[in-house]
Amino acid sequence: MAPIDGSLPTLRWGVIGTGLISSWFTKDITAPRKSPKAKHIIQAIGSSSLEKGNAFVTEHLPSLTPQPTIYAGYEGVYNDPNVDIIYIGTPHGLHKTQCLAAIAAGKHILCEKAFALNATEAREILSAAAEKGTFIMEAMWTRFHPLVSTLHQVLHKENAIGDIRRTFCDFGLDMNLSSLPSNSRLKDPSMGAGSLLDIGIYALTWGLLTLDPDSHSGDSKEKEKPQITATQTLKDGIDISSSFLLHYPSTGRQGILTCTTEARTPEVFMKIEGTDGYILIEGVAASAPRSFTVYPKIGSDSGSTGGKEEGNKYEFELEGMGFYFEADAVAVSISHGERENPVMSHGETVRVLEILDVIRRQGGARFPQEDEA
Repeated sequence: MAPIDGSLPTLRWGVIGTGLISSWFTKDITAPRKSPKAKHIIQAIGSSSLEKGNAFVTEHLPSLTPQPTIYAGYEGVYNDPNVDIIYIGTPHGLHKTQCLAAIAAGKHILCEKAFALNATEAREILSAAAEKGTFIMEAMWTRFHPLVSTLHQVLHKENAIGDIRRTFCDFGLDMNLSSLPSNSRLKDPSMGAGSLLDIGIYALTWGLLTLDPDSHSGDSKEKEKPQITATQTLKDGIDISSSFLLHYPSTGRQGILTCTTEARTPEVFMKIEGTDGYILIEGVAASAPRSFTVYPKIGSDSGSTGGKEEGNKYEFELEGMGFYFEADAVAVSISHGERENPVMSHGETVRVLEILDVIRRQGGARFPQEDEA
C-alpha cells in the first residue's frame, strides 16, 4: 500500500477475532509513538456478532478516530474494499480456513502464531498466497523486538560469550485449565489447544534464534535441522506440559526447552551458556523480553569466586507492548512490493511447524483434523 499521508507506509487493517490478542495488537499499533516507521488504521473489525464487535471497540479503542466498520462475521472484512491487510487473531485451528478466505479476496495477511496446526496446513496456505501474489506473514512478534537483533549481534557477531554451547528456555503460565469450559480454545483440541502451540512455540523460537546464527533472518531451506527428543504430559488429549531437546550434530549445541500451563515462569526465563560466559534474559514472559545481561564465565580468570558477577546489562524501554515492531515491518515490506519478510520468512514458519510436528509425534498430542486427513 502506497503511503496515504505522503511519508510513512500506511496500512488499513481488517481485524478478524475480538479476543485478548486482538485487543493488544490494535491498541498497540494505533497508540501515538515518537518515531513511528509506519501508519496503521483499524479500518474494519469482524466478530461473531455486532454486539461483540461494538463492545470490543468501546472497551479497547474508545478514542479511535475514525471508528472502524464493524461486521457480524468475517466475510465483510475480507471483501471490504478499504481494507489492505487482514490481521487474524483467532485460535490456531481456524487459521487455515481464514487465511485461505482472505487470500481468495486478494488481501495481505498477518496471522497470529502458531500460523497453522501443522506444517502441511502452512504449506497449503503459503502456496495459495504465492499463487495470488499477496503478502503473508506469521505474527511472531518477539522476533521483531529490538532486543532480539541486539542479542543476535552480541551472540553471533561479537561472540561475547564465546562459542555457544547450550540454551535453556522455559515459558510457563498458570492457566487454571480446570476452571475453563470444555469449548475454551485452551481446552478444545480442534482449536489447537495445548501448551506447545500456544507458548511452547516461543521457547522453540528462542532455541533456534540463539543456537542457529541464521535463524534471525533469511530463508530456512539450507539450515541445519536439529535432532529432536521430546516428551509431553497429556490431559484430556491436550499437552499441559512439553519438554524438548534440540541437538545440532555439527556443533554439539543443545537447546533444553520447556513449556507448561500449570506454573508461571519467573522473570528470568532463559540462560545461554558459552565457552567464555553466559547470558540471562528476563521479562514479563518469554514472549515479551525486556533485558539481557552478559556475564563472564563462572570461575574464570576475571576474578569470579563462584558468585554472580555484576555483568553487562542491556535494557530495552518500549513505548507500548511491542506489537508495532512487526506491524511496521509488514507495512515497510508491502510498500516495497515484497511478499514475505526475512525476519519471519515463509521458510522459517514451515521449519518451526515441522519441529512442532515432530515434538507432538514423539509426545502424543494430536488434533482431530489430523486424524480426519
